Amino acid sequence: METPDKRGEMEDVESPSDVSDSSGLLRVHLSTDEDSDDKGPGQETFEEEETALPPDFQWLEELYEDDDGDVDGDGDLEVAAMNGQKRSNAETARMFKLRRNLDQLDLFHQQKEQDVLKAREVLKLCRQNIESLVEQRDNLEKEIERQRAADNSVAVFRLRSHHKQLCQKLQNEEELEGHVNTELKQQKLVLNEVEVELGRFASLRQEEQVFWVLKDQKAATRMLQERKAGQNLQLKMQNLRDKQAAMLKKEEAECQKKVEEGQASRKIAAKYLKETIKRMHRQEAEKEQQNRELLEKRIQAVQSLKSNIAATQESLRVQQSRAKANAQKKEQQRRQLRESLEAQGINSIRHMYQQKQLEEIKRKQAEFEERQKSKRVEIVAKILQEEQLVKGRKRHRAPLPKPSTTDKFPSLGRAREKLLHYLDPSPPPATEERATIQLRQFSDISSSSSDSSDVEDLEETIHQEVDHQSLADSLAEPEFSGLWDQNYKKPLNEKTTVVQTEVKQEEPDMAGGKLNIPAKKLHGKELKGPPFISKPEVILFKDFEVGIMYKKKVVLTNISYITNHCKLIGVSAQLKDFISINFEPPGSLSTGMSCDMQAVFQPMINEDLEGEVRFASAAGPFSVPVRCTIKRCDLEVDSQFIDFGSHVVGQTISWTITLTNKGALATLFSLDTTTCLTPETSHAQMASQVSANTCQETSSQNTTSDDQSSSVSMGTGELQPQPESQELSEALQQEPPESEASATGPEVIPEIAASTDVHVQMDQSHSDYGDISLGSVREGEIGPFESLKLEVVFTPTIPGEARLDFHIKFSDLTSKPIPIQVRGVAVSVPVCVVQPSIDLKICMFDRLYQDSIMVQSRASTALKLTFEVCPEMRKHMEILPKTGFIQAQSSFNAQLKFLPRSSLSKDAKKLFDNDTGVLEVPMAVQVAGQVKPLHFTVQAVVTTSDLQFDRTEVDFGFGSIHQLVKSSVRLTNMSLLPQDFGFLGVPEFIELQPNDGFGTLLPQETLEIDLIFSANKAKEYNFQLSCKSGINRDFPLSCRAVGVRPPLQLSHSLVQFGATAVGDHSTAILYLINHQTNHNQSKQPIPPAVKEARAPVAPRLFSFTLPEDSDISISPSAGGLLPGERCLVQVTFRPRLFDQDIKEEALRLLQRAKLLAEKELERSRHAEQETKNEVPVETGKGKKASVIPKSSQVPDGPKTEQLTESPDPADIQPGPEQYEEARASLLNSFTRRYRQCTVPCFVSDGGPPEDDPQAQPAWSPFNTLYLKLQCPAVQPPLVVVSNNGNNIIDFHRVAVGEKVIKRFTVQNISRETLDLRSSVLDLHGPFSLLNALRCIRPGEKHTLVLAFSPSLEKKCREILELCSQKMSLEMTLCGEGVVPAVTSSHPGGILDFGYVLEKESTTHVMKLQNSSAVAVGFRVLLASLSPSRLQGGADSVAFLLGTHTDSQVQPTVGTQNYSGLSVFSAVPVEGSIAPGQSLDITVTFQPDHPSVNYSDRLTIELMNKSEVCVVDLKGAASSNNMYLIGGDLLTVPVESLLPPLITSQPHLTAESEPMEKPTNPVLVTLRASYSAGVITPAVRELQVGCIRSTQPIKKSGEFRWDNVAPLQPLGFSVEPSEGPVETGHKRTITVTWTPRTGYKPYEVVQTCLPLTLKGDETNVYRVTLMATVSSTAD
Repeated sequence: METPDKRGEMEDVESPSDVSDSSGLLRVHLSTDEDSDDKGPGQETFEEEETALPPDFQWLEELYEDDDGDVDGDGDLEVAAMNGQKRSNAETARMFKLRRNLDQLDLFHQQKEQDVLKAREVLKLCRQNIESLVEQRDNLEKEIERQRAADNSVAVFRLRSHHKQLCQKLQNEEELEGHVNTELKQQKLVLNEVEVELGRFASLRQEEQVFWVLKDQKAATRMLQERKAGQNLQLKMQNLRDKQAAMLKKEEAECQKKVEEGQASRKIAAKYLKETIKRMHRQEAEKEQQNRELLEKRIQAVQSLKSNIAATQESLRVQQSRAKANAQKKEQQRRQLRESLEAQGINSIRHMYQQKQLEEIKRKQAEFEERQKSKRVEIVAKILQEEQLVKGRKRHRAPLPKPSTTDKFPSLGRAREKLLHYLDPSPPPATEERATIQLRQFSDISSSSSDSSDVEDLEETIHQEVDHQSLADSLAEPEFSGLWDQNYKKPLNEKTTVVQTEVKQEEPDMAGGKLNIPAKKLHGKELKGPPFISKPEVILFKDFEVGIMYKKKVVLTNISYITNHCKLIGVSAQLKDFISINFEPPGSLSTGMSCDMQAVFQPMINEDLEGEVRFASAAGPFSVPVRCTIKRCDLEVDSQFIDFGSHVVGQTISWTITLTNKGALATLFSLDTTTCLTPETSHAQMASQVSANTCQETSSQNTTSDDQSSSVSMGTGELQPQPESQELSEALQQEPPESEASATGPEVIPEIAASTDVHVQMDQSHSDYGDISLGSVREGEIGPFESLKLEVVFTPTIPGEARLDFHIKFSDLTSKPIPIQVRGVAVSVPVCVVQPSIDLKICMFDRLYQDSIMVQSRASTALKLTFEVCPEMRKHMEILPKTGFIQAQSSFNAQLKFLPRSSLSKDAKKLFDNDTGVLEVPMAVQVAGQVKPLHFTVQAVVTTSDLQFDRTEVDFGFGSIHQLVKSSVRLTNMSLLPQDFGFLGVPEFIELQPNDGFGTLLPQETLEIDLIFSANKAKEYNFQLSCKSGINRDFPLSCRAVGVRPPLQLSHSLVQFGATAVGDHSTAILYLINHQTNHNQSKQPIPPAVKEARAPVAPRLFSFTLPEDSDISISPSAGGLLPGERCLVQVTFRPRLFDQDIKEEALRLLQRAKLLAEKELERSRHAEQETKNEVPVETGKGKKASVIPKSSQVPDGPKTEQLTESPDPADIQPGPEQYEEARASLLNSFTRRYRQCTVPCFVSDGGPPEDDPQAQPAWSPFNTLYLKLQCPAVQPPLVVVSNNGNNIIDFHRVAVGEKVIKRFTVQNISRETLDLRSSVLDLHGPFSLLNALRCIRPGEKHTLVLAFSPSLEKKCREILELCSQKMSLEMTLCGEGVVPAVTSSHPGGILDFGYVLEKESTTHVMKLQNSSAVAVGFRVLLASLSPSRLQGGADSVAFLLGTHTDSQVQPTVGTQNYSGLSVFSAVPVEGSIAPGQSLDITVTFQPDHPSVNYSDRLTIELMNKSEVCVVDLKGAASSNNMYLIGGDLLTVPVESLLPPLITSQPHLTAESEPMEKPTNPVLVTLRASYSAGVITPAVRELQVGCIRSTQPIKKSGEFRWDNVAPLQPLGFSVEPSEGPVETGHKRTITVTWTPRTGYKPYEVVQTCLPLTLKGDETNVYRVTLMATVSSTAD
């Protein structure tokens, strides 16, 4: 349920006046609850409004004009409510002036109320500040007392000063409070005066109301008069329109009558035209079907030819491989035989030669047999050619009696069969029989359908296959035909004679059946015909059965003119095995005498046989024909053309035809009404039924080879001509044993295929054609010598000629289909319904629909009509009149009334479909004298008119009076017609959308209607909404709601953010106000049911609940408000990309990259393979071998699997490159996103319970406020492309004083140039922007350089805004300053390396420990390498002379090496120490000449310029290993870098060298102290040391004082005087001076003695001792 804000409330005057209409920020627009027009005039003063001319005088002048134009003389301004007197114009002007003053006074009163409210708020704020200051003062006084007790004077002084400041502030606030209180009193006084002034004008307000009431009444009266005049005018116009409509209707009726007559004539013509067009279309369809079938036959023939070629090629390959294998096997056998013969001692060569001779003889015999067979084939070819010649001659002769209908050329077929029978002693194979049948069929096809080019080609192909080998021999006919008639024997074979005899008997006499004998003359008389006649003339064995013996008696009579005798010569060769003649020669027979002969026939084969019984007589030979026929079918009908004649539509006429079988063989028949087929095709199709019924055993034993089955089409059931012609030639050339193996195989497949086609055609024939149909007997079996009755029914339904052509097909192959033609003419009835189907379209229940039924009569007399309605529809449908008379050659109109009721589905279950609403009602019109009634159909789709709500009651629940509550209902149109709807009488607190509750619903459409409830008072609401449809039906909807007044209120309930770029933010500011006060309660009455919902006045807690994963943030999201308080709420919209969208985009990009990689890999593989295939590799023998690419050998399955694997979107985490690429892709393709959300603000019923303050208060859902946010997001013009697109730049931990620099890059992805500018960072903060900003063109990038230099140990965070014209990109800078804690192992001070031999070095290691949490960088600085180092001076001299512990003089740089290299060096010079780690710094002392003044200063400094330690380095160098330390400084400790000059002494000897070596002077000053009469001896120490060296020198040394005796008298003593010194150690020599008795004050005692040091060299030091007494100890 949605609760948007409520606008337009004018009663609330306590709303704060300082709530502005906008927040003052960019791109934010707020819709306020308060009307801005109410406060606009309030900004002006009362005096200024009096001087201004109000705009009301304009319509005041209009009122004057109305008074002048009034006919009755009465003005618009009537008498007041009290006295009813007439108001004058001056009083009216005065009233308008007072109205203006009252408006100004109202505005002034409103302004003063706001001023009082402001003053109260300021006074309240002052009092709160005073209370806070008093509380602080009390706390401060307590703190002062506590610090005074603790005797902390500093804190006391500080707190007292603070106390003084607080007192001063408190005094100022009190003064301000007094001033504000005074001002508030003044404002209240002025407000009271204004209220008094308003009370004075209360009566004037009542007069004004009466004035406007009277004015409204006058306007209503005028409107009523105008309405009456308008109605009169409309009545006049309506009468005029009615007259015009009547005239137009009359004209339309006449025009309609003419149009109907024309339509009737056109319909009649259209009927015959349709019939003609249908007939033409039918003929075209038949032709197209024939062409299509012919094309399919050709396609099948080509396909079969291809399959035969492929099979032949395969068989050739198999034969070649088999021949090769046989040759190898024979060679192996020959080799084995030769070896075995040689092993037996037989001559293998001779034996093999004999075997070859035998094989050659066998081969010649086989060739001879093949030649015989070829000659037989040649003879057959000649016979075929002769048959064609005979056939041609017969065409040119006179027509002879036709043979039996079963075969056109029976003699040719029989002769061919006999010839094949006698040429081949084996029984004829089934393949040859089928070839013969096909040849006969194809010849019939070519003679019957000469237009079919395909059949002619097939016939030519057959003859070419038979004749191509014997074409030359066929031309060798004898020049005289009589030679073929001679009956003489040839020496070749008896079969040849039989062939010639059969050829001579090809043309028997069809009339008499006797042999033609030339006329002879006997005794002067010419004898024509045979000398004997037989009775019967032909020995006929008809319809014989195999296995039964038949006998026939024949009487031979001598009809010659002489006495004659007869002698039996024999029977024909083909009859010898079946017919035997019992004949006893009678001797001489006179003319007219006769003798008997008995012919016994015992058939062994089921074939027709023909021959003769030959006799010899004195007059010449004669013969008696013998004919044996098998059982055959002889079918005929009594009529092949049926003409029904003319009949009226609606009658039923039947015709019976008789089908008679005069043969002795039964057959199956069927009536086929499909496209007419040729007799040969029907033979092939019907043969399958016979084979299925009679030849089941034979077909089950036969097998079919692959190459034979390929030549038969299983789909069409027709025999393929071209493959069959090939089989014919192959069958004639095959040997008898091979033909027997596959004799019956090829017959099985055509029969089965043909049977399927016959069944399909028989099923199709069951459908009737038009008005002529066949009877119930359409297929069956007709027995021998049986007749059947077939019925044909003619039921005319459409006027016109009806035709039906069908065939009676038989399963017998020799029986041709009998065509039957049926014709009939249908004549229309004289009376007909003009519109046989009346469509009422879509109708609604309980609505009346009417239509007219027109009946047309062409009869010459008047007829009676009776309209009948089926009983089921009599409650819903009616025809008026029910009975009528139609005149001759005219029409009759009846009125159809249809009023569907709700019981239609029960009354007419068979006629009405309740699911679809379809109604079909058959109607009838009975015509007197007409057999068939007139039928017509009334069709309609009946639908309901209901509008249905998805619920019956709407409960809005509890709604605030400041907000709206929306609830949606779904209104569905249950009808199949569109319906208008509208909600009428809607209360004022309800709003309906869309279109204010009006609209149109399409059929079955559902519309969602929003009901918006706006409570104006806190009470219960129970009301009902009424929805009216376009047909004035009411559909009620009950509603209820409860209005409540929440304790808190939002200043704005709708926030419309501007278009905000992703990464930017928009902010809106609004207020949450608690209007309730303890003394200001609502005055509205509340019913008992709502009292519980209304919360008492108490402190309120609120909490905003944001949706999950939202771009919205609200601050503060929770808090509390006391009565009368308000709280500022800041709403921020930060659009961003969701993590799930980025992961899905990353997955999509990854899959796209994988697909591209697969394509590229596949392309590279193909290219590599093609390259390798093109490069040939030469073998060793000079042949070229193709190179197989390696990629083809290695399976690429795993690679493909690896490429197609796709990761789960959940596995892609923020940070990787894939994630950032997906994020950048989404940003670049981002267009616009708009989201709208509602944020609830829950308000508590009060504070927590008094007994448990920590408990949660009660939260009531009735107090909930709703804030609606509209958040549009657009594409950002500026994005971050570095730092993985992250807007947070984290410097992490940085040592205080150091500076860390980071860079980040932004890119302009928009189409405009962006001018960048940034916000100002804190000038005293740690962050700084080091480079300037510039304009960025589209697509360009810009890098910003930022530095972080912390000065304090704390966490820092700052926001840098990059502003452009369209967005502000916020960059969050964060870092933490850490104070580095680095300690050194050396505490600082002096680091003395001691003495070192020249050009040698010594080292010292210092350890730096980093105990801080951040890596710290350091530098090692040497004073000698500093460009601003001090040059030697007095300070350095004092440093060298002073003591090390008490001297405050800073060290300086001492003597340096002559080579220019630094004497002291440190490694490493700089570096970084990881947190918690340590680092060693090695300091090296390496002098290159002797000196005691080597010194330097080493400083370890961090990067923040803080010093870890300062070390003064000191060292000395000597040329030998012994040295002396101590004494006073005699020279300046600054030396020249030039080496000392050495004079050359080339003639030195070894003995003179030590004598001449110079000594080193040493001064030791001793000062004894004198104090209080006591002299303290002076003590000085000297140290003698031995340097440890890596060179092979003396390990130790020694020292010795020379001439020590003179020291004692002077008070000097030296301990020890001599001793050894170990290497790397020191010996201390103590010099003490004690003044002797008699010492004179201020006398200097001085002596000199040598000190000898012996090491690798001997050095003598001249030590001078000087002693004195001083009263002050230095």
